[in-house]
Amino acid sequence: MTQFRRLLVVGMFLAAAAAMGQERLLSFESSQLEIETADGPRRFAVELAVSPAQQAQGLMFRQFMESDAGMLFVHERERYASMWMKNTYLTLDMLFIDGSGRISHIVERTVPHSMEAIFSRGPVRAVLELNAGTVARLGIRVGDRVRHPVFVAGG
Repeated sequence: MTQFRRLLVVGMFLAAAAAMGQERLLSFESSQLEIETADGPRRFAVELAVSPAQQAQGLMFRQFMESDAGMLFVHERERYASMWMKNTYLTLDMLFIDGSGRISHIVERTVPHSMEAIFSRGPVRAVLELNAGTVARLGIRVGDRVRHPVFVAGG
């Protein structure tokens, strides 16, 4: 499937999720995740967006998220990823993570409700969304390692 077709499919899922409205919001499995920073480990309780429907919904319509919480969008394999902020009320930091668990790209303080696509700079296995300002506050950097069972050991 070409990159354009993948983006088109993601867009269709996002449009479908928006059409669902708030009455039919999906639930997500929870998990623990750790980011190894220069200042030590940072732990988060994350919800896992694994299915296309969960990924389409993401954090849409949420008004609040705990400071130590986030959402991890997990792909079956490494691929280019694009995100957007439609129907998302929270300002977020987005961390793009490769298959070995290394942060390869960070976008800080996304704009709520924006239709502008936010792209990874290369193939990624997952995208972690955290509250805006978390990256700066905790000193999270490109190259830091994310520890979670979805990432291969080593690397």
